[in-house]
Amino acid sequence: MYNEETFNFNIENIQNDLAIEGMAITSNDVEMFRRFASEEMAMPELIQMIKSQPIEY
Repeated sequence: MYNEETFNFNIENIQNDLAIEGMAITSNDVEMFRRFASEEMAMPELIQMIKSQPIEY
């Protein structure tokens, strides 16, 4: 069974998986999600951080 607490935040693997779908992700994106997943920040703070970032193409 999958253990959610051992989620691997390997940026290369995440980037490769999302590239298949035509999506890009930065190490900053992964860090924000890691902080949210480890309860270092709440959903409203995460949303505000996402809204304040420039869109990268």
